[in-house]
Amino acid sequence: MKRFMYMDGVAMRTASSRAPLALLTLSGLLATLTACGGGDVGSSSADAPLEVWTRSAPEPAATYKKVFAAFTKKTGIKVDYQPVLEFDKQLQARASSKDLPDVFINDSSSLGTYQSQGLLTPIDRESVAGAKSISDVNWNYARGIDGKTYGVPFSRQAFNTYIRKDWLKKLGLQAPTTWDELTKTATAFATKDPDGNGKDDTYGMVVPGSTERGYLAWWAASYIWQGGGDFIKKTGDGKYESVIDSAGTARAVKWIKTQFCTKGNVQPGALTSTTSNAPHFGEGTAGIYLTGPYMISGFDQQLGKDKYEIIPTPKGPAGTTTLAEGENIYLGAGSKKTDAQKELAEFLITPEAQKTAMESATQPVVRIPVNTTLNAAEVRGDDRWQTVQTQYDDDSRAFPLDIDFTAVKQTAAEGLNKIVASCDSDNIASGLKDLDKDISSELEAQDLT
Repeated sequence: MKRFMYMDGVAMRTASSRAPLALLTLSGLLATLTACGGGDVGSSSADAPLEVWTRSAPEPAATYKKVFAAFTKKTGIKVDYQPVLEFDKQLQARASSKDLPDVFINDSSSLGTYQSQGLLTPIDRESVAGAKSISDVNWNYARGIDGKTYGVPFSRQAFNTYIRKDWLKKLGLQAPTTWDELTKTATAFATKDPDGNGKDDTYGMVVPGSTERGYLAWWAASYIWQGGGDFIKKTGDGKYESVIDSAGTARAVKWIKTQFCTKGNVQPGALTSTTSNAPHFGEGTAGIYLTGPYMISGFDQQLGKDKYEIIPTPKGPAGTTTLAEGENIYLGAGSKKTDAQKELAEFLITPEAQKTAMESATQPVVRIPVNTTLNAAEVRGDDRWQTVQTQYDDDSRAFPLDIDFTAVKQTAAEGLNKIVASCDSDNIASGLKDLDKDISSELEAQDLT
C-alpha cells in the first residue's frame, strides 16, 4: 500500500503498510474532482472570473498582471489572478475541498505529481490554436505517463554558467572550457584575492547543496550528465529503473566532491544552502554559479552587466548537457469554465503574450519562448540571451516529467549530500550503491518497476 508524505506541500509517495485516513480521504476527493466539478464555492462557478494561480513573488507577479490584463482586453474574459508563494501547500488545500483554480502555471517538473493526483484536465493538443508554433520537444514535456497531454508549454530555460569576467581579467585567466579549468578557476577565485580588497573573503562556486526540496540533486544533475551518469532510465511500458550506481555518475560525484572538499571552492555552508540563502554571487563574494536565466535581472541590478558574463558550459568527460526546466499552463480538473481555460492557454502561447511576458525590466516570466517564431535575444535586444537559448535548444535535457520525480530527486539529494559531506572518507562507491537501493525503493513505491 502507498501513502502520501507531504514535503513543502508536495505529495510524494513512499512505501508503507499503513495509510493515514486523512490522506486516503484526500486521494478519494481528488479522484472525484473531474466527475463532480468544483461545487458552488470559489472560482468554479461558471459566471465567476477565471481564477489563475502562479508561484510568484511580487516582481514576477507584476509581469503576469500585464499579461492577464492584455488577455482580458482582447477577450473580455475577466481574470482573478492570485500569485501564491506556498504554491503546492495551498494547491493541496484547494484540492482537498474539491475547488482547484481554473488555471495554474507552475513547473513542468510537477506534471507527473499533479497528474497522478488527478488535479489536471487532459488537453487535446491538436485542438489548441497555435499548437504548431510549439516544438514537439516542448510538447513532450507536457505528456503524462499514460501518453496524454496534461499541460500547454509556457516558458523554458536551461542552466548556464555565470562567471565574474572582471575577476577573470584581474587574475589573467580565460573563461574555463573544461571541468579541470573550472576547478582551477574556482580555486583561483578563492585564493588570489580577485576583488583586490586584500582580504580572504571570496569563494569559487555558489552551490545550493541542501537536501531541502532536493536542491543538491537539482544542481548536480548537469554535472552528472556531463560525467556520463544518470539517475534513472526508462525500461519500457511506463517503467523505470535506477542507474545512479554507474561509472559515469561516480566520475561526476568525484569531481563534485572535490569542489566541496577544496577550501573555498564552494561558499561556506554549501551543504545546507538553498537558492534563497546563498546570495554570494549577487553580493560579489563568489565568482561562479551554475543556475538558470531567471537570475539575470537580479544580477544585473546587484552587480551590473559589466561585471559578469554567461559562458558556454565547461565540458565534462561526456559533454556539456545542462538541466532544462520550464513552466506549463495547467487546466484545473473540475472547472466549469472549460472554454475560458482553453482560451487563456491559447492566448499565453501567442507572440503577443510571450513578448509581454519576456520584456519586463524587473522580472520576465517567460525566459526562452515556447513560440518558435520568437528568439529570446532578439526580443530583449540582449546577446547574452542567445547563449541561454542555444544551450536550451542544442544541449539540455529535463528530468523525467511523467512521474513523481520530486521524490526521486529528494532521495538523490540526501544520498549525494552524505557522500560529499565526508571529505575524509572514500565513500563514493558505497554511497552510490546505497543510493541505488534507495532510488529503486522509491520507484517500486510508485509502481514504476
